[in-house]
Amino acid sequence: MPPSSSRVILRGLSISQIQRCIPKWWKQSPKELGVESNHPIVELGTTNNESMLDILLNSLKDFTKQGHLSKAFKVFSQIQLHGFSTGDDVIEHSISSLVLSCSNLKSFMQGKQLHAQIISLGFDQHPILVPRLVTFYSSFNILSDAHTALEQSSVMQPLPWNILISSYVENELFEEALSAYKKMVSKGIRPDNFTYPSVLKACSATWNLSFGKEVHKSIDASGSRWNLFVHNSLVSMYGKLGELDVAQRLFDSMMERDSVSWNAMINGYASKGMWKETFELFEKMRVEAVEVNILTWNTLIGLCMKIGNFKGALELLSQMRRCGLHLDAVAMSNGLGACSHIGAIKLGTEIHGSAIRGCCDGIDNVRNALITMYCRCKDLRHANTLFQSIEVKSMINWNSMLSGYCHMDCFEEASILFRKMMLSGITPNYVTIASILPLCAREAKLRHGKEIHCYIVRREEFKDYLLLWNALVDMYTRSKGNASEICLLLDGLTEQMKDSHFDAVKPFCSEDGLLEDID
Repeated sequence: MPPSSSRVILRGLSISQIQRCIPKWWKQSPKELGVESNHPIVELGTTNNESMLDILLNSLKDFTKQGHLSKAFKVFSQIQLHGFSTGDDVIEHSISSLVLSCSNLKSFMQGKQLHAQIISLGFDQHPILVPRLVTFYSSFNILSDAHTALEQSSVMQPLPWNILISSYVENELFEEALSAYKKMVSKGIRPDNFTYPSVLKACSATWNLSFGKEVHKSIDASGSRWNLFVHNSLVSMYGKLGELDVAQRLFDSMMERDSVSWNAMINGYASKGMWKETFELFEKMRVEAVEVNILTWNTLIGLCMKIGNFKGALELLSQMRRCGLHLDAVAMSNGLGACSHIGAIKLGTEIHGSAIRGCCDGIDNVRNALITMYCRCKDLRHANTLFQSIEVKSMINWNSMLSGYCHMDCFEEASILFRKMMLSGITPNYVTIASILPLCAREAKLRHGKEIHCYIVRREEFKDYLLLWNALVDMYTRSKGNASEICLLLDGLTEQMKDSHFDAVKPFCSEDGLLEDID
């Protein structure tokens, strides 16, 4: 994310202020630096200037490669003392190496000192150093500083802008990415094949189809459309934004396609719920002998889960394994979900074994899917063993186990777990509450349900969750003889929510003569 105001770009400071950031020891002698007597740089006085710089540059290269940044900086101080006699290139090359090393080693203060030196020496417009600085600030997610350093430069190459735009997209700052692209174009800098994919992704994420079309025109004018990377990004953008006719035309016009191209179209149809077209495209992909990667398989398995075709999901999972692909965490989670719905505990146990062998059993999504699978397959012992093995339990972990107990109608176990959850410092969310309310519908347990009802009323953030109010209405209507509670409950609802529940509660309230109270 962008930095706090305490981290400001150095460009706005005066030269004297900038120079305060530069370490004094950069201008000290080897003796003052405390370099060992047998180190090459102490013998520079007996060496000609060219050999001297070769030794220094090699030392700098070795130290940066080994991650010894402080030693590299000491060598840099000597390069500054001796480098100007042979021109600025030596200094520029040295600074470039050090800035890159600061990015890789996450050394912010040293990088900031180098930026100060770059400005002090007048190298802040250098076509190699500017991209290095943008990369440096981007590596710390200090993107406002990266943007300022770039915007104040006169570098006309697309590389630093590509780095900045890509960093914005990686940090999900999509509007900022589009703003940077517009600024880049306004400066007269021509985007290239590395610019467009990030910009098109930002258009997709912001649902900005109109600007995406403008970028498309720019791509056509530049001839970049025939670049596979760019062409795939266009297909993906139009597919995600629902323009499937355009996406299909672009896809059909491709002279070369890879698995990314096919996945972009498959995802486009899948996102619109066009199952027939999705599976037809998948079959065509296989007929044309295109390698079906794990992303494609996961997309199709996920589709089967969405439409409730759990047997189909497991069949695809089986085909995927026969193709020699190892299941990843997404495939395992989907497979376990399918097993949960149809009670396929044997296959679920096999997937559990694959998760252990693939070291995926510690991944939260897989672990929760395993707990749910064992619970729904009526194996609470295994589910509880998995749950208890989790050292730091997340909200989803608690909800998975609690839902399992509720599914098996285990009121006492669910109540105990709910209390433990509260005592552990985890605040129940609407999923937690909606899971446990159905167990309170019995007359003997209604007292617990009323306590939870009070808890819901006290939690302001719960008032608009229709799922919770549905669960409450269901609880009161299933517990006979509680029409008055239903009336009180409906009094607290909005008119729209009240209308959605009226038919469900009407029979109970009419029996007690309370129907007029909720009209």
